[in-house]
Amino acid sequence: MPTISMFYGIIMYMNKEKEEPHHLPHVHARYQEHNASFDFEGNLLAGSLPQRQRKYVEAWILLHQDELIANWDLINAGEKVFRIDPLR
Repeated sequence: MPTISMFYGIIMYMNKEKEEPHHLPHVHARYQEHNASFDFEGNLLAGSLPQRQRKYVEAWILLHQDELIANWDLINAGEKVFRIDPLR
């Protein structure tokens, strides 16, 4: 799964389903043993993160919506995604 950003111990990544395409644009976040998926509005779709890390991810998503959409289009076209600046 291509990593698109890392900040405060959180790894953000996107992946393409091999058998069925994803129908809802989303991004994955991993922090220690926690995993979660978020839509591009910052809403939690699945999984969980500690509250502080969830707020970081939500803020990062809102700051980078255009880049996330561009990466979503790339990954679904079978192309390589690009890195997105971390939350600072």
